[in-house]
Amino acid sequence: MKASQFLISTLKEAPTDAEVVSHKLMMRAGMIKKLGAGIYNYMPMGLRVIRKVEQIVREEMNRAGAMELTMPVVQPAELWQETGRFDKMGPELLRIKDRHGRDYVVQPTSEEVVTDIARQEIKSYKQLPKNFYQIQTKFRDERRPRFGLMRGREFVMKDAYSFDRDADAAKASYQVMAQAYRRIFDRFGLTYRAVAADSGAIGGDLSEEFQVIAATGEDAIVYCPQSEYAANMEKAEALAPTGTLQPGVESMERVATPGKSTCADVSALLGVPLSRTVKSLVLATDTKNDDGVVTKTQVWLLLLRGDHDMNEVKVGKLDGLADFRFATQAEVEAHFGCKPGYLGPVGLPKTVMVVADREVAIMSDWICGANAEDFHIRGVNWGRDLVQPDRVADIRNVVAGDLSPDGKGVLAIERGIEVGHVFYLGTKYSKAMNATFLDVNGKPQFMEMGCYGIGITRLPAAAIEQNHDERGMIWPDAIAPFTVVLCPISPDRFPAVKEAADKLYAELQTAGVDVMLDDRGERPGAMFADWELIGVPHRVTIGDRGLKDGMVEYQHRRESASTPVALAELGQFILSRMQS
Repeated sequence: MKASQFLISTLKEAPTDAEVVSHKLMMRAGMIKKLGAGIYNYMPMGLRVIRKVEQIVREEMNRAGAMELTMPVVQPAELWQETGRFDKMGPELLRIKDRHGRDYVVQPTSEEVVTDIARQEIKSYKQLPKNFYQIQTKFRDERRPRFGLMRGREFVMKDAYSFDRDADAAKASYQVMAQAYRRIFDRFGLTYRAVAADSGAIGGDLSEEFQVIAATGEDAIVYCPQSEYAANMEKAEALAPTGTLQPGVESMERVATPGKSTCADVSALLGVPLSRTVKSLVLATDTKNDDGVVTKTQVWLLLLRGDHDMNEVKVGKLDGLADFRFATQAEVEAHFGCKPGYLGPVGLPKTVMVVADREVAIMSDWICGANAEDFHIRGVNWGRDLVQPDRVADIRNVVAGDLSPDGKGVLAIERGIEVGHVFYLGTKYSKAMNATFLDVNGKPQFMEMGCYGIGITRLPAAAIEQNHDERGMIWPDAIAPFTVVLCPISPDRFPAVKEAADKLYAELQTAGVDVMLDDRGERPGAMFADWELIGVPHRVTIGDRGLKDGMVEYQHRRESASTPVALAELGQFILSRMQS
């Protein structure tokens, strides 16, 4: 491609509403243009990146035996009503009506539609396994779209769905996809981690996220540098405490803590480590009748060490707490006789269910609220001062330095951006939609399913968050808009420069290199600034002075200085640098 034939529309400053690095740089480089809140035009420069991402994904999905199809963006509500997600998904699911008043949705994902395809097309075990995928536009009506392509409303995703005879076969299909994803992300040339994850609203009990490592990432990734253990924060566990409950040595004492409503303030006031304090969190669960009217409310007190935070996903998996909410202030005061900030388990009515984190369950001589404003209690001990908790469970987020659950080291935490997710779904959707096949015994069985997604348009943004500097983006070769840019200096004044540039351009094209020839006649400074902003990884500068000695200048985007290369050897030099 020649620059004079292409649209290059760089900006010196990013729009004021651009918040994160990827959003700023993609806007400045003319890769995307905002059309509406969370909705963007993919401009020619940006679309080249997206198409390269799609091609790698498509090649590896095909290699893994998946079959490409395309499902509609607008889908009949009836399918979503079969699974109950039409009502459950909330306002992020964009619901629309046609001229006849019939309900439709703008798809955020396609489990219902692909399950409908499977129940119509797959009749026998002989037709299994099958894996269908699409690369298609999705829409999620985010309340607050932000960060450009990182959290937009309209986006492109690759979603795949596997169908199998039984759980063992489905898990084998899952592993095929998990390995295909590793090949995909290896080919992207990005630093990433595959981490165990919670399946969330989609469901299932086997799940991995693929996280691009970036300091600006929204997600916390937990891993053990000494082993292969890795999980996202929702799923991560520390090694269970091995100690046992020891008898306390302190007498229980009520102490004044005026205005000190947090564990940090109390520990500072009393001169004790924060880990000696226990925080109290009050939750509630409601029982409703068939009309949706609340008939009973259960109040729960959760106890965590003062230096730990509650993990809502872990809590939501405990029996009785699947649909928990935080208790209202009125509910707190009714059960504890005190406002939040001074709550504790001592002297509670039996109607409150107490759940202690497993670290708290073995603590002695700890400090908690006294259920009286401006007072706490120190020297609290299980068994002596209060009964054992109703339940002990792992309900906290891990912290750096915790022992890894595999016993092979300590945990570390880094930030990441989720760009891919694989799930084993089981029969969640096939049962809801009666998607069956006749097994070898002639009896109908529900298909076992898996679900596999990659954020096609999110991935370039994640790549930029990981790879940039003060001058702009730095693309890996595999997904760069152009792999090589040729920058002739004043070709209109020096015919030899133009001739050499045209010859190099033709040579690299013949070798299959995705090359851009900047024939705009821009000044060197402006030309270099554009390509550093855009992030093309390999740049060749062709000048009259160097050509007199048969030399040109090569510079990789990550390098701070150029390297002289003989013009006659440049083609092979470029290919060797690309391969390395």
